[in-house]
Amino acid sequence: EETVNQDKEHIVAVRKNEDGDLIGFRTSLNRDLDYLQALQEAKEGNLAHVDVIHKYGRDILRSEPDGISENNLSNLPEF
Repeated sequence: EETVNQDKEHIVAVRKNEDGDLIGFRTSLNRDLDYLQALQEAKEGNLAHVDVIHKYGRDILRSEPDGISENNLSNLPEF
């Protein structure tokens, strides 16, 4: 069980398209990532509190299931 590091870079805000799909992310270090960049960062373990799952034939970024809906990616503030 890895210890949760609150200082680790994490997603603090999201950008959505007209359909409400997530297309961009802003991190706690004030970096703006597009979806593919965020996927890559998550796969490399650089982003806290997110998982990459394979669904519908593609990789999908999602928040770790922790029972708290407020920190779900789609519920984060938009930028």
